Amino acid sequence: MRLNEVSYSDAQPVDGYGDGFFRIGGQVYQGGVLTSAAGTAAWGGFGEPEPLLSLAGEIDVLFIGTGPEIAHIPAELRKALEEAGLGVEAMNSPAACRTYNVLLSEGRRIALAALPV
Repeated sequence: MRLNEVSYSDAQPVDGYGDGFFRIGGQVYQGGVLTSAAGTAAWGGFGEPEPLLSLAGEIDVLFIGTGPEIAHIPAELRKALEEAGLGVEAMNSPAACRTYNVLLSEGRRIALAALPV
């Protein structure tokens, strides 16, 4: 079997997550988090769409982790994101973190906004 070292371009992968936190690039963030090539910051959830909308033109797909269970994101938020030209994929936060890491390793233009598990 051939092993290849995964390298990430500008953004940092999700190293881990747990009860109420995410570890990204070795740093721990409590609560919701938004990460992309532009950096990583706390995210207040669905009621805070501005940081997500600011990614328009920078990314192609935004993965939204809805917490421990899959849930629909508010229709108004989805509409605003799609009108801004952002592809939106909602899934539970563990799946969103894994998917984000895989596509990040492929050099894709993506971001992750996740609520804690």
